[in-house]
Amino acid sequence: MNHPNPAIVTQAGARRFPRWALLLLCLAYALPGFLGRDAWKSEDMAALGFMAELVQGSSHWLTPTLMGVPADNPAVLPYWLGAWAMQLAPAWASADFVVRIPFALLLGLAMVATWYGTYYLARNPLAQPVPFAFGGEALPADYARAMADGGVLAFIACLGLAQLAHEATPALAQLGFSALFFYAMGALPYRRNGPAVAAALGLIGLSLSGAPTLAILFGTGSAVLHFVDRTAETPDTARNRRITRESLAIALVTLASAALALYLGLLRWKLALPHAQWTDWNGYFQLLIWFTWPAWPLTLWTFWRWRFQLFNRRVSRHIALPAWFVTVCVVATLLTGSSDRTLLLAIPALATLAAFALPTLKRQVAALIDWFTLLFFSGWSFTIWVVWIAMQTGIPAQPAANVARLAPGFEASFSLFTLAIAAIATVAWAWLVKWRVGRHRAAIWTSLVLPAGGVALCWLLFMTLWMPLLNYAQSYTVLVQRTKSRMTSPGCVETLGLGQGQIAAFQFYGKLQLRPTQATPGCPWLLVEPLPDQSTPPYVDTALWTLEALIQHPADSGESVLLFKQRTTPPSEERLPELPAPGEPDAAQTSVKK
Repeated sequence: MNHPNPAIVTQAGARRFPRWALLLLCLAYALPGFLGRDAWKSEDMAALGFMAELVQGSSHWLTPTLMGVPADNPAVLPYWLGAWAMQLAPAWASADFVVRIPFALLLGLAMVATWYGTYYLARNPLAQPVPFAFGGEALPADYARAMADGGVLAFIACLGLAQLAHEATPALAQLGFSALFFYAMGALPYRRNGPAVAAALGLIGLSLSGAPTLAILFGTGSAVLHFVDRTAETPDTARNRRITRESLAIALVTLASAALALYLGLLRWKLALPHAQWTDWNGYFQLLIWFTWPAWPLTLWTFWRWRFQLFNRRVSRHIALPAWFVTVCVVATLLTGSSDRTLLLAIPALATLAAFALPTLKRQVAALIDWFTLLFFSGWSFTIWVVWIAMQTGIPAQPAANVARLAPGFEASFSLFTLAIAAIATVAWAWLVKWRVGRHRAAIWTSLVLPAGGVALCWLLFMTLWMPLLNYAQSYTVLVQRTKSRMTSPGCVETLGLGQGQIAAFQFYGKLQLRPTQATPGCPWLLVEPLPDQSTPPYVDTALWTLEALIQHPADSGESVLLFKQRTTPPSEERLPELPAPGEPDAAQTSVKK
């Protein structure tokens, strides 16, 4: 039985989003976060350390390492991109900035691929709106463009995308290549050469970026879905033969990407079944809710309204394909323990599914989305401005006291340029709200304008007004500076138990020559990760090292190091400090506790 299509869209409802406005929105969201900051802890900083070691020649290109230790989740292509950017950049350019250029392009690639993937899926005959008896329904191309605009808006609106999509890490590379493959599978029924190249680049790039298992699952499931999209009534048609060849080609590319990952040692199975505890499951569901908001409620509505097309005799490609991508990522997030960085890859497909809810939304639901978004993001932007004013003037007193308590030692700075950008963005948000509350209800993408604009506004305000504070709290720069200030002759330093982010920070920003600790000290200094109570670990040989200081990150007590200095005399020969004469200050009170 053929059930009616739930999409009822007029030609006026298929009005396209203005190209200049969509481009400005994407730039306002993509550029902040890649400019004007240090590498943040810890994956962002660790990735920069891997890239720097490739450029310096202290690491092999096929097996990138940081001080001889490979990454927890091995990858090669993201580190190659950053290293190549360092090598091609001019001498005056900052290295931690140039490595972000290819990753900014990958974020742009994910946006473009999401738009075109949604566009071609909306061109599917089963996805087209209901034809009217006397005409006036949306034309296929116009309807697909409007749906693609809604897909990009849903992509930007996802809350969990903001920080991870602006880090120079393998996670962003995985997002870009998975979105590229998603586009290829959506466009394959309508194009040949472009989608074929995109599919190969997407699967191979995803495998080389540290997600070969996901590449295998994406490729295998997509090949099956593409194969069953044949016409059963006429099995010998040219279309069916072409689909069979294309499905076989997708399977072969999937196999080739898996073989390449296996050859490079990237293919590893890391299953971690969740514990039967409410806290674990509660954390998992909370992650799903906030990370993919507001796409997930729209996706559930899509499944409900398009349920008859999904389970029809012929596969509904526009629902089944993104549903497969989302299912793989959600299950992998649960079974691998990789949390948000795996769930990140589901956002392009989630945005597409959210877009297919737009033609079926009732006016009351759209109004609820608008009012909730208006209150939520207006409140957040107001809070960001109030805290910035408090940092600059000390008024209101309570926000200024909170900043001083959470980031002791931070000194606010004023920039007229960033203030102007933040002010323009705020005025643009006010204009957007005024436009939305007006009588502009025809286009199907209008329900996602405020969510996407609100996310872009708050992210831009964070990356302008709060950038000095976030840079102070989220980077290792202050910790490195404090540590170097306690060294009389910084240079060769041994390490014990430090994380890869800390190692990369001391090497890149501190210019220290780090070495693993040896039985016989070869460097005058030693950096050690302290125990949870900030005490010295028992495996530090106090006969060879003497404690100089415990150095803590001012905004994160968990990021701390113990600085040791090599002993020049045995402990038994050290002279006890002389007692001070009456009236003289006690020198032990001003010395560092050993």
